[in-house]
Amino acid sequence: MTRSLRIAPARCLRGELTVPGDKSISHRAAILGAIAQGETTLRGFLRGEDCLRTLEAVRSLGVGVRETPSGEIRVPGKGIEQLSEPENILDLGNSGTGFRLLAGLVAGRPFLSILTGDASLRRRPMGRIVEPLRQMGARIEGRQGGQHAPLAIRGGDLRGIMYRSPVASAQVKSALLLAGLSADGETWVEEPALSRDHTERMLEGFGVKLRRDGLRVGLLGGQTLTGREVEIPGDFSSSAFFLVGALVLPGSDLVIRQVGVNPTRTGLLDVLLAMGARIAQQNLRGSAGESVADLTVTAGPLHGTTVEGDLIPRLIDEFPVLCVAALFAEGETVIRGAEELRVKEADRIAAMAAGIRALGGEVEELPDGIRIQGRAGPLRGGKLESFGDHRVAMALAIAALAAAGETDVEGAEWIATSFPGFEETLQRVAVR
Repeated sequence: MTRSLRIAPARCLRGELTVPGDKSISHRAAILGAIAQGETTLRGFLRGEDCLRTLEAVRSLGVGVRETPSGEIRVPGKGIEQLSEPENILDLGNSGTGFRLLAGLVAGRPFLSILTGDASLRRRPMGRIVEPLRQMGARIEGRQGGQHAPLAIRGGDLRGIMYRSPVASAQVKSALLLAGLSADGETWVEEPALSRDHTERMLEGFGVKLRRDGLRVGLLGGQTLTGREVEIPGDFSSSAFFLVGALVLPGSDLVIRQVGVNPTRTGLLDVLLAMGARIAQQNLRGSAGESVADLTVTAGPLHGTTVEGDLIPRLIDEFPVLCVAALFAEGETVIRGAEELRVKEADRIAAMAAGIRALGGEVEELPDGIRIQGRAGPLRGGKLESFGDHRVAMALAIAALAAAGETDVEGAEWIATSFPGFEETLQRVAVR
């Protein structure tokens, strides 16, 4: 059921907050826990719709996941060999991460799995994992020759390959490494630029030996994973909305606690600092192979910049809220080399361009990015469309805080896929 989120203008953001557990890490922790020997305990697991779909898929593969009264997730893994053929179709909803990672995992198992998702997910490209998995020996059928879900995967009898990915994609890399655990010989993936490395860090935390060579990463099949405790940090992508909100609303002073600051994820932080942002990392520490810190942010002037090259894979999920920061910066901001954003939950380039225009901003769509002219005057409130994308919805909600009059963001129900409680958190720190 479609729901709108009504946003009233705010003077500033102040106080302290925490954000839900990291979405990417939650997916991976559930999957690796399911194929490990011994129990894995997950703390801080994101209970968003996407990650809950992955948990349900793990249960369908024969792993008795349960939640304790204290909120921990217990995953009683019995090893990858003990996964069983699912009785029903694995429906991953809107989760591209869950879909692609699980496709890689079941491609290595000797049974039939059928994976599907919602209408949005069925439009997203799956050929980028299907082609290399077929090279490894998996038998896969799907719409348009395997370019789109649903996919029917008859797994098993895989062989390791060296695959040069045409895109820097953590989902592609992770799918092949998970398939490689069941393959004969070594599986290698080479990327054109470094994508997020949560899978590599977590595989090593579960006892898998990896090999690295520049932008290549590989593993030998047949390795055993060992169950462990995983403390999942707050999601940097979720914290990004509040970072930008506090930067652009004068008088803001905000602290976001226990945020994951993995350097393959914090491209937005680098860009904002280059734009003049006043953001500091405090209490930097390690947790389950990941870096965690408290982020303090104070409002201040920003200036436009150009974002391209190796930065793009490190801020691919933060593009919508970076557009909001650009809208309030002095001068022009140009983002290039981000054509991958055309095939996310929505076409995020087109979606943000439409939202900025509706708010009264000056924007130009590029084939692979966007050009935004910063403005000093107030935005105009009104009706904004999320196009079914949770990150677009939250980014527009942040922009609407600085608009004249109330704003309705349509499609707000999608926010629950990654940030349950977003509206309540925003209301708590918004000063009106």
